[in-house]
Amino acid sequence: MPGPKVPAADQTLAILSHLAAQRGPVPASTIASALGLPRSTVYHLLGVLQERGFVVHLPEARRYGLGVAAFELSSGFSRQQPLSLLGRPLVAALVDRTGESAHLAVLHGRDVLYIVEERARRRPSLVTDVGVRLPAHLTASGRALLAALPFAQVRALYPDAAAFVARSEDVEATGPRTLKELRGVLDRVRADGFAVEDGEITGGFASVAVAVLDHAGWPAAGIASTFPRENVAPADRADLAAEITRTATELSRRIRGAATLPDAAR
Repeated sequence: MPGPKVPAADQTLAILSHLAAQRGPVPASTIASALGLPRSTVYHLLGVLQERGFVVHLPEARRYGLGVAAFELSSGFSRQQPLSLLGRPLVAALVDRTGESAHLAVLHGRDVLYIVEERARRRPSLVTDVGVRLPAHLTASGRALLAALPFAQVRALYPDAAAFVARSEDVEATGPRTLKELRGVLDRVRADGFAVEDGEITGGFASVAVAVLDHAGWPAAGIASTFPRENVAPADRADLAAEITRTATELSRRIRGAATLPDAAR
């Protein structure tokens, strides 16, 4: 049963949530309008948040953004590994439904870092073990995550040909080697609603992945299923993606995420 309402606390959290969802600092008047609050209330609460370090005021621009204390909350969130704790049972359930191995990964620069792996019965071990990093542009998880970013950010991550590192192992496909080729791959991900890699990480294996979005519509993680190529025909990969999407949507709900890609990533 919900407890009694505390208007000041509710309004303060609403302001912080609004600022966290913005691409940059915003005027107090914009916050007041967006939240339907009196300007005097917004200025008062922003003053308190500024004193505590949760908000920073940019006087020349007359705008407010998140402060260091808000970043410290974010760091605490990361240290407690909520994505792996919340995601592990969901990924395990996905493996039970599909009979194929699955994993959860997050984006670290141009790499993906695997934080959960659940291997299906009678399936071989994969390179995507917990703690392993792989080039994002070659993996299904990485492509799902990159496709959810504004393309300007993708361009910043891949400024030249040297950014497109290749797998040193013997693989069957090389993946995109230029920004133009990567953009084509990501356009396909957005059109299909899921990402695929086939033979670009391990010969004979393919993966299908979907992004998990946070409250601002940014990619928090990627969930992928990896399988021997002959187990899932290309025509059936959309059905597998639908199962992965169920899992991604539920994890997104648990972290109070968004259901659709932000406009900037489309």
